[in-house]
Amino acid sequence: MGEEKLTRGALIAITVMRVLVGWHFLYEGVSKLSSPSWSAVGYMRVSRGPFAGFFHWVASQPNLLDNANLITMYGLTIVGVLLILGLFTRAAAIGGMAFILLFYLCNPPFVGYFYTIPTEGSYLIVNKNLVEVCALAVIYFTGSGRFAGLDRLVHLLFAKQNRPAVA
Repeated sequence: MGEEKLTRGALIAITVMRVLVGWHFLYEGVSKLSSPSWSAVGYMRVSRGPFAGFFHWVASQPNLLDNANLITMYGLTIVGVLLILGLFTRAAAIGGMAFILLFYLCNPPFVGYFYTIPTEGSYLIVNKNLVEVCALAVIYFTGSGRFAGLDRLVHLLFAKQNRPAVA
């Protein structure tokens, strides 16, 4: 069975999605970095999901909380930059999925779990976090950085280095 090729329109749509998701990550990271009082402690303390005990524990440990704050602020920013540039796109997509899944599991939209911070809608199982994880999965599996991104240059550079010398 041969590989299916994506149309130019599909590649452009996936690339636009990658840049938009990247912008979301970059903006979230930079806004947290630029706010001296930002901390994940509030989000973790109100966790109602199946892993609430873990998130409450991290929130109660100052050293772990400080590390979680730094990882979140810089991680979101780095993932955003990489997605926008299309550089190390697959690694950035995996990192982004890990972040979003943690956010999702901290306060999932499951029946019986009520998140105390106001949201912009009503959800049941599927919320914007889960949708963004799926978008990142599409970005990962299609490798859109090779179509329109710096991954294309990296790939070409390594392909030239790995060619056998012709005598």
